[in-house]
Amino acid sequence: MNTRRIAAGGLDFEALEAGDGNADRLLLVHGFTGSKEDFEDHVDALAERGWHVVAPDHRGHGQGPKPAGEGSYTMQLMAADMVAVADALGWDTFVLLGHSMGGMVAQHIAVGHLERLRGLILMDTSPVCPDGIDPAVVELGKQAVREAGMEVLVQLQAEGPGPLDTPASQRLLAERPGWKERGENNTRNCSPDMWIAIITEILSQADRLESLADVAVPSLVIVGDQDRPFLGHSERMAKTLPNARLAVIADAGHSPQVEAPDAWFAVLTQFLDEVRL
Repeated sequence: MNTRRIAAGGLDFEALEAGDGNADRLLLVHGFTGSKEDFEDHVDALAERGWHVVAPDHRGHGQGPKPAGEGSYTMQLMAADMVAVADALGWDTFVLLGHSMGGMVAQHIAVGHLERLRGLILMDTSPVCPDGIDPAVVELGKQAVREAGMEVLVQLQAEGPGPLDTPASQRLLAERPGWKERGENNTRNCSPDMWIAIITEILSQADRLESLADVAVPSLVIVGDQDRPFLGHSERMAKTLPNARLAVIADAGHSPQVEAPDAWFAVLTQFLDEVRL
């Protein structure tokens, strides 16, 4: 696995990459306030199975580009970024995995650029605002970020459990020293403009479920069994996508790739082997 810069769509993206450039292509798209490193535990193992794997940072995240202004951040722009990254890599078609907000971005790609996809994996995501998000709490967060930046958000989030806290996420914090600090640093590295714009869009977005009925590529919907904000939405998406199946990962919350990695990897690679055939 290495880190590379990819010039795409007039911006400069940083990505994790592994695998032969002539291998089957897999694009991994991380979630809100995450980073490309959310997939680093598995990039090499997927490359060893014959995949050219690329996991970029979104705009406004990690080491990705951070243009100024809230208007520089929408999920449609992020979808265009990821298509531009695929173009820069010379990928005409590829398999796409999107996690959480990245899964919402992946839905925009699937609806707008279906011809580019050989397969679609939607992980712990939804076609509309997830359940359990309190708009009043979000407004307080937006005000704090506008006034004081991302550090104050890190402090606010440390004060109590959020909708994505689960027994699985607590177990992960206990088992992986430094994981809490890693998540906090991911948040600190985010553009305040991005955070405000995207959390606003997540709450107000129109339901894309009906449009997913036309996404006929082989699809896999993955969700942790403890991820209550996304579990029902995942079931709906799996029923609506015409060529999809649902995989509910036991003892996992919002990030099954790290909370139940063996089960997640087995489900993912079974699907990838089928798409390859």
